[in-house]
Amino acid sequence: MADEQQQVDQRALAVALFNGTWALLDKAGRTDDETDRMLHMAHASRFHWDAVGTDENRAGGEWQCSRVYVELGRPEPALHHARRCLAYAARPGVAAWMRASAEEALARALLLADDRPGALAARDRGLALLATEQDEEDREIIAADLASLPL
Repeated sequence: MADEQQQVDQRALAVALFNGTWALLDKAGRTDDETDRMLHMAHASRFHWDAVGTDENRAGGEWQCSRVYVELGRPEPALHHARRCLAYAARPGVAAWMRASAEEALARALLLADDRPGALAARDRGLALLATEQDEEDREIIAADLASLPL
């Protein structure tokens, strides 16, 4: 019973950290301390998904880490986490929207690294994957992310 409760608690923590990271990503006028907190929260959420999540959760955690590093203007870790996101998203059972999202993360990181041709190719792969997604809401969310790429 204790193990089961620990898993429930760890899952809740992973979700709370993920959502807290989003709140800070969206915050205008974020302080340096909040920026540090955002980075640590993204990594902490990803850590907890390792213990209690699926490959889709792990991919989402890597996606968020990549997005945080893009926001911070740090191409090398953004690329690292985008590629880890792709690796998890390629595993069996991961939805098309997550694979499309992984390509969006890679495109965003490649733009930061000044690789526009690579970013365009990743965006196009993401759009192709998105076309296979059956869930309209998931498709719309990722389509908006892909459309927001500054290409």
